[in-house]
Amino acid sequence: MKKVYTHYVDSFSGLSKEIWFLALISLINRAGTMVIPFLSLYLTKELNFSESDTGTILAFFGIGSLLGSFLGGKLIDTIGFYKIMIFSLFFTGIGFIGLQYVHSFWGLCFAILGIMTIADMFRPAIFVSLKAYSKPGNQTRSLALIRLAINLGMGIGPTLAGWIIVKRGYDMLFWIDGVTCIIAIIIFYCLVKEQKRPKTDISTTSDILDKNAVYKDKSYWIFIAICFFMGMSFFQLMITMPIYQNVQFGLTEFETGWIMFINVAIIVVFEMPLVNRLEQFKISNTKLIIYASALFALSFYVLIYNFWIGILIVNIIIITLGEMIGFPYTNSYAINRAKEGLEGSYMAMYAMAFSLAHICSSKTGLEIVEYFGHQVNWAVTGTYGVFGVLLSIWLHKRTQKGL
Repeated sequence: MKKVYTHYVDSFSGLSKEIWFLALISLINRAGTMVIPFLSLYLTKELNFSESDTGTILAFFGIGSLLGSFLGGKLIDTIGFYKIMIFSLFFTGIGFIGLQYVHSFWGLCFAILGIMTIADMFRPAIFVSLKAYSKPGNQTRSLALIRLAINLGMGIGPTLAGWIIVKRGYDMLFWIDGVTCIIAIIIFYCLVKEQKRPKTDISTTSDILDKNAVYKDKSYWIFIAICFFMGMSFFQLMITMPIYQNVQFGLTEFETGWIMFINVAIIVVFEMPLVNRLEQFKISNTKLIIYASALFALSFYVLIYNFWIGILIVNIIIITLGEMIGFPYTNSYAINRAKEGLEGSYMAMYAMAFSLAHICSSKTGLEIVEYFGHQVNWAVTGTYGVFGVLLSIWLHKRTQKGL
């Protein structure tokens, strides 16, 4: 037991203090992001929108995320990640507070579009900050720590949110979302100082002057497609899964929050030691992405069997394993592939892949549910993972050839 404990502690060693501070604000911010996992239920049960209209509103959520990721990446390469992070979290907080007062269909579409455009400028910024504040050789573990903090926050958040919804309703969640964003960025500003990018010698980096290099990188486009299909699968946990659990098994928001907490508990206990051990084995990022895509596919195929409530636990365990293997190493691949000076553009593309997946998965998932039922949706969602496996094998072979 002592050996296991020592290995767990060692997996956190060697990380910079700035990474720990980034983890702290990520924990505070995500713990306060309570309404997001229940947004589909809020729109259908509280505001009485149909599944189709809810899918459209959530598609605007994804469009805003896509725009924000693109703008964030472009601005990072010009003014730096630090200013983007401060701007994004502060105004996202104000936006969430105001969102509770919007109830019309088009009002919600454009309000969510605006909020997510600002909010998701933060995503490429925090990815680039990992490269700036990480010590050489531990970028993947630094990301794993940030993910641990995010997931711990998202585990605390939905669990509390389910209880608050039952006791106080949804309005309180919007206040908590907004205030915690603002608190998180004040802490960030006080504890973490801006990391100035060193000036680059243009004479030795002529290739960096090609600002469109990311769009010409064929292997990176294959990688982006893999991330898209991962996102198409993963986002169903937040879009259709809460509705499915309520309709098929009669679960309340509070009970759904506890199932989400299983995901968090596994990540908090096992992800850092797992990443630390995988780094010791020197397994390539692309091979791990193949395994992750296969787990994503399996996690939704098992849901086709819908006569046993325990299948929800099987689903969350399998997809969590895929998440722990996939997401740290997709991020590691992206940041290592990025050319010096173009990190913002590369990480923006990475974030945009998931944003586009959110747009498509929101609308297609809920449309499939409305017209064909949940079981067909799970079969389709599992197939996204199969596409991810095939593309990952292709990427792995190209990487072995140095392409």
